[in-house]
Amino acid sequence: LTPQQAAVEREWQTKLSPLQFKVLRMKGTEDINSGPLLHWFASGSYACAGCGALLYDDVHKIPTTCGWPAFKDSRPGALRRQAGKQVPEITCRSCDGHIGHVFKSDRYPPPHHERHCVNSASLRFLPAALEGDGVQRDGAQAVLS
Repeated sequence: LTPQQAAVEREWQTKLSPLQFKVLRMKGTEDINSGPLLHWFASGSYACAGCGALLYDDVHKIPTTCGWPAFKDSRPGALRRQAGKQVPEITCRSCDGHIGHVFKSDRYPPPHHERHCVNSASLRFLPAALEGDGVQRDGAQAVLS
């Protein structure tokens, strides 16, 4: 890392929990079946835990047995996909934080027949009643605890 990049990462470390930093900035993965959003199906949106950009809506969430939250689609333009990989990484277009990976199969719902396998630590859930109020939240833990 350049000194400037190292400074940016130190700043991220002060903003994020250790698990969020591991996932979003170091491209890590939370433990299987450990995330609070795995079986969460409330009305609302899912934002990047790093920068707050809206990534998914509740209509995108699908049931899964893969061990991580799954989505069939995202908000238009919200994510960047790693090109040239069989299982592309998806990152937040706003802050480049690691969100998860995309798997394609005819078994997954239309229109794209894909499953976004996402780390709970990379997301913040915003209940429908609170969306758009400009309040920064500390992720699903604030809603679920």
